[in-house]
Amino acid sequence: MTAQAAEAGRPGLARPFLRLRVAGYAFFLPFFVVFLVTVVAPLAYAIYLSLFQDRLIGGTVFAGLANYTRALGDALFGAGLLRVALFLVVQVPIMLLLALGCALAIDSGRLRWPSLFRITIFMPYAVPAVVAALMWGYMYGDQFGLVGQIGHALDVTVPDLLSRSWMLTSIGNMVTWEYVGYNMIILYAALRAIPEELYEAAEIDGAGAIRTAWSIKLPALRPALLVATIFSIIGSFQLFNEPNIVQKLAPAVISTSYTPNMYAYNLAFNGQQINYSAAVAVVLGLVTVVVAYAVQLVTARREKTL
Repeated sequence: MTAQAAEAGRPGLARPFLRLRVAGYAFFLPFFVVFLVTVVAPLAYAIYLSLFQDRLIGGTVFAGLANYTRALGDALFGAGLLRVALFLVVQVPIMLLLALGCALAIDSGRLRWPSLFRITIFMPYAVPAVVAALMWGYMYGDQFGLVGQIGHALDVTVPDLLSRSWMLTSIGNMVTWEYVGYNMIILYAALRAIPEELYEAAEIDGAGAIRTAWSIKLPALRPALLVATIFSIIGSFQLFNEPNIVQKLAPAVISTSYTPNMYAYNLAFNGQQINYSAAVAVVLGLVTVVVAYAVQLVTARREKTL
């Protein structure tokens, strides 16, 4: 007879153990219900919608994977994916490096008024993305905006930041401004969790500030950097608010399919192609999961080799 069977055979022990398990499920149940309603149900409904097509003759009919086949061959969807992939490769490293520099500067203890610095960097995250896009869109204007006014005042020619060649850079600047503070808080919290004993050992060994940052702080920040990178990848593929607002200022540059999210939105609410829009959204979600998992896998393998 095993130890668990022996304990189950004791009536005095089995009842408290059962009550403990029921209490555990009772605590878990509210989260499970919310998870089902807010995450699983919308996903299941989107997948369900993506399996149908609206036809002039016959109405809504089951189409199997036809919408997915169409999405995989859709040039507009592919162009949007490539655009956000380029945005991801360029903008995310810049943003994370800035956030890392700010976190290390605050943690160094050499800044005056570090709390004020931290709040100032974090403040843009509290600004709604729509308001931030309107504000930056006004400043980018070469005729009516702040950049244009400064150029006229200095009598210099400034680039049109709302032109086709500058648009992705301009949107990247908005997103970086908004999320540097958010990522800085993640990294700074990880820095504060490093044991003081490691700093004391480094000081005894004669390590300076740069050596301490390189040998102790950066290795300890790897898990937090991975989390920030995964969040940034997901955010990049969900890019919507900034280009959608700036589209009003530069309609000839930003099309309705500029990003995959904008494409899915316009298919559903302007093109009345609900089923195809659902298929595009599902494919976009799968691409995001695959890229995020690949980054996590590569990072985990690199950690094992170190």
